[in-house]
Amino acid sequence: MQDKLQKLQSKIAQAKLGGGEKRIAKQHAKGKLTARERIELLMDEGSFEEIGMLVTHRSKDFGMENQKFLGDGVVTGYGTINGRLVYVFSQDFTVFGGSLSETHAEKICKIMDLAMQNGAPLIGMNDSGGARIQEGVNSLGGYADIFLRNTLSSGVIPQLSAIMGPCAGGAVYSPAITDFILMVENSSYMYVTGPNVVKTVTHETVTHDELGGANTHATKSGVTHFACANEVVCINTVKQLLSYMPQNCEEDAPIYPYEVQKDETRPQLTDLLPESPNQPYDMREVIEGVVDGDSFLEVHKGYAENMVVGFARIAGRSIGVVANQPAYLAGVLDINSSKKGARFVRFCDAFNIPLLVLVDVPGFLPGTDQEWNAIITNGAKLLYAFSEATVPKVTVITRKAYGGAYDVMNSKHIGADLNYAWPSAEIAVMGASGAAEIIFRHEIAQAENPAAKLQEKVDDYTAKFANPYRAADRGFVDEVIHPQDTRIKLIKGFKMLENKVLKLPKKKHGNMPL
Repeated sequence: MQDKLQKLQSKIAQAKLGGGEKRIAKQHAKGKLTARERIELLMDEGSFEEIGMLVTHRSKDFGMENQKFLGDGVVTGYGTINGRLVYVFSQDFTVFGGSLSETHAEKICKIMDLAMQNGAPLIGMNDSGGARIQEGVNSLGGYADIFLRNTLSSGVIPQLSAIMGPCAGGAVYSPAITDFILMVENSSYMYVTGPNVVKTVTHETVTHDELGGANTHATKSGVTHFACANEVVCINTVKQLLSYMPQNCEEDAPIYPYEVQKDETRPQLTDLLPESPNQPYDMREVIEGVVDGDSFLEVHKGYAENMVVGFARIAGRSIGVVANQPAYLAGVLDINSSKKGARFVRFCDAFNIPLLVLVDVPGFLPGTDQEWNAIITNGAKLLYAFSEATVPKVTVITRKAYGGAYDVMNSKHIGADLNYAWPSAEIAVMGASGAAEIIFRHEIAQAENPAAKLQEKVDDYTAKFANPYRAADRGFVDEVIHPQDTRIKLIKGFKMLENKVLKLPKKKHGNMPL
């Protein structure tokens, strides 16, 4: 038995070395951790249980039968993060560049199946050169097996993808289907075709980082939700994200201990808005004023900055925040902000996370660029997402809510449960100046002093319509509230809505405007 045990220990030691000490040193020289080091940082100490440590590939072409590494380039298993069960796979770049083989894919699929069957989150740490070309279609089939499981798991369990190195070609589609993507600055990149192919086909010269680096995808494409300074920050962000989420779609997110204080007012909110309705302010200050201290985790921070989305807690309970940002493009809705908001709303609804919507929106962005690139169907994505969501939904209008954007931003008409407005709210078809120019154009044109007449009509329209009281009169706004009372209203409102049940009509699925 001792000989057999010794053989086992030898194999375990061999598997833990991955591609060997030289390749591990090379990985470290690039400022990157190994697959196992990443798992150690991610999981609670001593909780990780590995599955498939001794698996090897089956390829016999191109001399591959003479190159075998235990584990075949991916570490898979389960463990806990903050005491909660999770499943994980971590690709090992020291073994064949982390390339995906048939058996490599089978290991990932086994973990994905276990995650679904046991209702727990799946975390993928990607560091791979792509498909293992020596295996041809077997490798491509392995990718498709993973894609199918990603799709079936979507909305059932949270799926997070941490891109720790290269992720190219077919490899990008698995993270793209998952709920959140995190990338590491200066060491990870994602693209369908690399710089060499781009140069051959389009004659563009571009670097790996320019084409598909963390900052490119965090600001230009919106593919990644978080661009992290290093791998440790990336892994800690994964942990933080999970703290706001339930284990699966049948459960609620963890509730953190919180005692409601005697005084939950926030006087700083009263003087936050500028005197002029055309002056910007930072909506993040409103968010920080109404949620639990230091609980706001912004998502997609560098992309479509005219909208702010993220997770927070109110009285210890997870919520998703969707807010217009007046400090950027006046908070206008456009193609990118609509997509950003819609994606986030649908995630929260899938996993029973209530929604807080903060509104200060002058409308949709006009222009040929927006119209020709389908602001109609892209704006409708946000409208569809809010309309479809059955979780508790609470809206606070801080200032402007104009035109169709008023409807889209979680209005009472599309299913909001509670709609509050500050006294500064302006709820109308359009701004007073534009409205006056249309309604009174003949009267203004015939006046001795058209400019003075226009201002008179603007003031008249403002007094009549640019306020929250007409909407409150119709019940479209439930209450006009003092800004300093917003937090306590939200605490009570979300508490009241915690057992909300709303069923959608029976159907296979809707046909959202993709």
